[in-house]
Amino acid sequence: MGISSETLTLLATFSLKALFVIVPLFLSMAFLLYFDRKIWAAVQLRRGPNVVGAFGLLQSFADFFKLVLKEIVIPAGSDRIIFILAPLITFVLGVVAWAVIPFDYGWVLADINVGILYIFAISSLEVYGVIMGGWASNSKYAFLGALRSAAQMISYEVSIGLIIIGVLLSTGSLNLTSIVEAQKGDFGIFHWYFLPHFPMFILFLVSALAETNRPPFDLPEAEPELVAGFQVEYSSTPFLLFMIGELMAVVLMCALGALIFLGGWLSPIPWVPDGFLWMIIKMLFIFFLFSMTKAVVPRYRYDQLMRIGWKVFLPASLFWVVLVATFIQIGIPGYARWEVLF
Repeated sequence: MGISSETLTLLATFSLKALFVIVPLFLSMAFLLYFDRKIWAAVQLRRGPNVVGAFGLLQSFADFFKLVLKEIVIPAGSDRIIFILAPLITFVLGVVAWAVIPFDYGWVLADINVGILYIFAISSLEVYGVIMGGWASNSKYAFLGALRSAAQMISYEVSIGLIIIGVLLSTGSLNLTSIVEAQKGDFGIFHWYFLPHFPMFILFLVSALAETNRPPFDLPEAEPELVAGFQVEYSSTPFLLFMIGELMAVVLMCALGALIFLGGWLSPIPWVPDGFLWMIIKMLFIFFLFSMTKAVVPRYRYDQLMRIGWKVFLPASLFWVVLVATFIQIGIPGYARWEVLF
């Protein structure tokens, strides 16, 4: 049976839309890394990248070609197939998670009703890339790094899920577009969820750092402790795929935070129109917070990291869920706004 022209048209349209998301996303990775490094340099009173290209703007591209052109070294005792699959899984999952992220009203590849669940499903699967990479390397350092990373990511996935439940209760929807639309109002910023859910906004930012292995929670990649963790045996393109996958997970958390707590594409100024530029600005703001945290906060010990996740964040987020549910039943303004969607 042949493929109908309507099916081909739909496939071509979807592929074109996907390119409009993926290509700018990949280009933004290079400049976000440059932005990241410049922030670290400014905090440490040094110049940072400033040689390759104007103001050092092409430094990230130079690093990209340096890694791609290097020799791919596969350890003799490793499981070659799983060793190569691990970074590919991390990279692919980092890309497909963006299918449900809306940049403006209607600007989304798949506006599904369970967008939040989709993102959590993809982020849960990313643990497999880390475990596979550490196990397939046939190295004790890599395996220990993979175990630490898996425990860390799973722990903080639980926290992030409970943190977001408060917003879902206020919205009454798992659709990301609906969550943004529920924050719409005549007073702009005063209807965004980061005000009524401010404690969870702070917990979300900290949990996102731990979930994506960002400092001060980069224990799986702590060079003095585990010699770069689960990536110790990787080089060239496989190492690059791990790095891109992790950076894309960081930017995904920035987008998720902007959509859930900061109103997404909604303008903070009532007389200024909404648009995707506001979404980009809010993502950059959260990314700036992540970069500043890396530059000024010392690394935590592993026992401190796990203690915060299970003994502080988990009870606090559970308490907040009960509190928000109580506020909704009482009818306190700002917590039950889902009725505006119907």
